[in-house]
Amino acid sequence: INAEYMGDGYLAAGYKTVSIDDCWEQKSPPRDAQGRLQPDPTRFPSGIKALADYMHSKGVSFGIYSDEGTNTCGGYPGSKGYETIDAQTFADWGVDYLKLDGCYNDAAGYEVGYPAMGRALNASGRPIVYSCSWPAYLGDDETTKPFDKFIASGCNLWRNWDDIQDNWASLLSIIDHWGDYGAYLQKWAGQGHWHDPDMLLVGNSGINLYESQTQMAIWAIVSAPLIMGNDLRNIQPEYRDLLQNPEIIAVNQDKSGLMGTRITPKGQQELWKRELSTSGEVAVALLNKANVAHYVTFPIQTIFPSAHLIYGRDLLARRNLGSFSTNITSLVAAHGVAFWKLSLNPI
Repeated sequence: INAEYMGDGYLAAGYKTVSIDDCWEQKSPPRDAQGRLQPDPTRFPSGIKALADYMHSKGVSFGIYSDEGTNTCGGYPGSKGYETIDAQTFADWGVDYLKLDGCYNDAAGYEVGYPAMGRALNASGRPIVYSCSWPAYLGDDETTKPFDKFIASGCNLWRNWDDIQDNWASLLSIIDHWGDYGAYLQKWAGQGHWHDPDMLLVGNSGINLYESQTQMAIWAIVSAPLIMGNDLRNIQPEYRDLLQNPEIIAVNQDKSGLMGTRITPKGQQELWKRELSTSGEVAVALLNKANVAHYVTFPIQTIFPSAHLIYGRDLLARRNLGSFSTNITSLVAAHGVAFWKLSLNPI
């Protein structure tokens, strides 16, 4: 159904893929005589290729889910030991994106299975974006994870950590995790291989507009994939406008590919920064994690150490802010952000 609504500005904004998650498969028998996965005939009576063809007819790319284990997290057939045939099946169906989860396996199995799927996808004859959940199953400490192996295995993006839930506490825990490990994670992010803090909650009922603005801003700062986890039929206009804000998306998609992070100590008020491809420009988020509105203030030298005058633009309101000669400051809503582009040159 979401494919029908992608034309409501989402495709033009850059959202181009609709993916199905776990539980699409037939359980019994788990595979056909040739060893290929089969869709649930009740849910997908026309088959997956017909669904992919329909998505493509709408100008939308098609994503699918599998698992580098004996079963998926939902208990459906997994791809462990079937990487080659599953990759070719997905290619034959017209799949454009694969999320490969990691239930019902272990660290030693991931070392074999995720690279095997990467090789099989590359040999399938179809370009398929490869999302690996490998690091999410290796614990909390990002500094111990073999990101070089993820990249060598062909992973284009990877889920690092916990699944996001539709509430502020979950969102905040992920923001804090990215802030705590950001300095280490930065060197592993770049074009063709991205950290994925999980999907956008924007448009769901669990977080308010200010919290939604915070998620969009931080995801843009850390160059995270923008993957909506919502029902486009039910999005209110202010949330749709936020998701489609071209200035936020421009920061997220900045051609430098540089990942930003938190640059002040962890606390109730924080400053996050991302270098942009235009010389002398950065994106900053003044984050207020407190439960009440608060002024957030930082010296301009926190961002540009030698600067005496800088210029700003509010990316949420899409208006110029003028110049700053000492501090940047804003009254920020509870759980909200001020999200600005700052420049050494007039904007």
